[in-house]
Amino acid sequence: MSNKNKSIHEFDINLICEYFSSTERQGPGSPEVTVKALGFIDHLTNESRIADIGCGTGGQTRVLAQHTPGQITGIDQFPSFIDLFNRKAGEQNLQNRIAGIVGSMDNLPFQPEELDLIWSEGAIYNIGFERGLNEWRKFLKTGGYIAVTEASWFTEERPAEIEEFWQDAYPEIDTIPIKVAQMQKAGYIPVATFILPENCWTEHFYVPLVTVQEAFLRKYAGNKTVEELIANQRHEVQIYNRYKEYYGYVFYIGRKI
Repeated sequence: MSNKNKSIHEFDINLICEYFSSTERQGPGSPEVTVKALGFIDHLTNESRIADIGCGTGGQTRVLAQHTPGQITGIDQFPSFIDLFNRKAGEQNLQNRIAGIVGSMDNLPFQPEELDLIWSEGAIYNIGFERGLNEWRKFLKTGGYIAVTEASWFTEERPAEIEEFWQDAYPEIDTIPIKVAQMQKAGYIPVATFILPENCWTEHFYVPLVTVQEAFLRKYAGNKTVEELIANQRHEVQIYNRYKEYYGYVFYIGRKI
């Protein structure tokens, strides 16, 4: 495997955290898409409990807090992300509504049927879509909602290059009907699915990272690992630009039966 095709997961985690902590979002998405997904979720009140799993630095969590009632707990395994999460919550006077804690999505600190809504943008792949839906279900009240974004194929057939890229990055990627069926099998009524628009990848994710990449290359001049990381990220953008009609992120929203 050439350096440009090296998986992001093969790099030092501290380097990756530093790289992604400079942006509002750590994956494709937008405030508009977060609000759109919220529009499919009913019956939230000031007493509702919400968890944002794999919250990163909390860009989407703060949008949730601004557009829905209830208390929100953000969980991420990286302390540097949670430090930023809580600092930014304070800067927007949201510290009484949202709180970030360090934790693992495969060992969540909630009681059975404690939550009214589980949210996870661009993060469920870390545990796996099916596993996450099944294991997290017990924390939801009956009638509670789950809303996640997941990498998905838009077509039944793809060019070999993009097929190989995603099989290396995330072998669980599959078509939208299969993902919906997996949600239903896990014990949810599928409420809505929609494809994230292209600007969630470009202006809200890839474009802000250009400045980060340039700053990284200056800060770590001559560091081969950093050069490989930036090459990896630029290759990912090239792949997206070539093959975006074949894949993307999809919001999957379900209600616990």
